[in-house]
Amino acid sequence: MDIRQINDEYSVTGQILPSDLDQIKALGFKSIVCNRPDEEEPGQPSFAEIAARAKELGLDIAHVPVGRMGVDAEAVKGMVDALDEFPRPMLGYCRSGARSTAIYEKSLHLRG
Repeated sequence: MDIRQINDEYSVTGQILPSDLDQIKALGFKSIVCNRPDEEEPGQPSFAEIAARAKELGLDIAHVPVGRMGVDAEAVKGMVDALDEFPRPMLGYCRSGARSTAIYEKSLHLRG
């Protein structure tokens, strides 16, 4: 994993595996947002697989997919909801971390 800190409350990374979640929790993250649509690439773990392990570890998790067309209003609303509801620090992930960064930045503008 290549975790990149955006600020004290939010970091991003590329695709994670269920086996990464123990380390994610050990690093102090309290919540996760998946910004990657299921079945975007062959062999990619599903959100359900990641969510099952996250919940076992007591991590809050949400699926706010951002497709190849980019961040839309519905996705931003989902991200704002996650930011309002979930404890931090939060880790966002997608294929590379770029969409997780973009949606976070757009959500901050909406939240004011």
